[in-house]
Amino acid sequence: MKQHPFKIASLGIQHVLAMYAGAVIVPLIIGGALGLTGEQLTYLVSIDIMTSGLATILQVWRNKYFGIGLPIVLGCTFTAVAPIIAIGNSYGISAIYGAIIVSGIFVVLIGKYFGKLVRFFPPVVTGSVVTIIGITLVPVAMNNMAGGQGSPDFGSLSNIGLAFGTLLFIVLLFRFSKGFIRSISILIGLIAGTIVAFFMGKVDFSAVGDASWFHMAKPFYFGMPTFEITPIITMILVAMVSLVESSGVYFALGDICGKKIEEKDLVKGYRAEGLASIIGGIFNSFPYTTYSQNVGLIQISGVRTSNVIYTAAGMLILLGFVPKIGALTTVIPPSVLGGAMIAMFGMVVASGIKMLSKVEFASQENLLIIACSVGMGLGVSVVPGLFSQLPENIRILTENGIVAGSLTAILLNILFNELKIKQKQPDIIEEPKAS
Repeated sequence: MKQHPFKIASLGIQHVLAMYAGAVIVPLIIGGALGLTGEQLTYLVSIDIMTSGLATILQVWRNKYFGIGLPIVLGCTFTAVAPIIAIGNSYGISAIYGAIIVSGIFVVLIGKYFGKLVRFFPPVVTGSVVTIIGITLVPVAMNNMAGGQGSPDFGSLSNIGLAFGTLLFIVLLFRFSKGFIRSISILIGLIAGTIVAFFMGKVDFSAVGDASWFHMAKPFYFGMPTFEITPIITMILVAMVSLVESSGVYFALGDICGKKIEEKDLVKGYRAEGLASIIGGIFNSFPYTTYSQNVGLIQISGVRTSNVIYTAAGMLILLGFVPKIGALTTVIPPSVLGGAMIAMFGMVVASGIKMLSKVEFASQENLLIIACSVGMGLGVSVVPGLFSQLPENIRILTENGIVAGSLTAILLNILFNELKIKQKQPDIIEEPKAS
């Protein structure tokens, strides 16, 4: 049955709004943490929105080589926020994009075999990794709540009030609203917080005035990528965790759409995500993953056709070519952003805990895997100089909390669960049969 263009457009807008907050907040957090200028931040937001649309098309467009063909919307992954900030601060922006490009190539190459590697990423590993990522993001949120590191009014009552006011508004909106309004409660909270901040004199619209109405995407806007071992290992780990999460979304959408997901479908889905990350690295954007909030929208609306997602992707690409829209998002004060971050980053931690809920907690081995990996990840993040005296080739694996925690989880899982010696059955000695 043919759908009315207005209905397709309205459903497309709904998908854009559902993912927009998550999509723009990632570049805002990363750009703020790396000290980008207003012009650079505007570019980062705009290009992120545009490449989200491109990434979505790669996934929805089913062909011989890539694209799972399900109504999936892709956006930049929150899993990458803390690692990208750590890489940028330690190695510079160019190393971020070198690592993203290599991780994308890695995903394209191992897509065919990843189904077999999934056994090394059970819930005890992925849950631990996502929990570590969420925990390491919380200090970023707290600094923003106070007004942003280095700001003259850091910790002022006005900043704290704005942050907690925004957080309270989001919580109340989530509690007392339903459906679509509830799904964009973060976005509405950010808008409301910014309006209040405007009347307090904390909003500067100069970036919007300076931004042009149209621009072209520039490959390697922040310079040519550089390739460092630690950042590459970090982003490959992030990519593999994202693939595990995406697999769950593929199966959930396959169930909603009444389509059986086979191994060849998974491979094409993985390749599409790898290609999206390569494009993200080239245009100085981010790695991409499936957005589960859009899966919820498909479930609620009951519309499962790909043309709605193509429409949403086209809208994202158009928005990406209009820097003034991107600049609008950069006027959000750090304290307002910080209030929303607490909810979002807390949700990352909660997602990790939810993954861990599938773990067999009666097993002492699993408890030890979680304890050691989360402890190691948090410890290295809090005391980054812990392994500073080790040789450089070993420090590669220990100087980043997420890498250290992730590798701990993977290795302990192999030790306790993959190489587990089968429980010894009492030897049954057969008595010789009487002749």
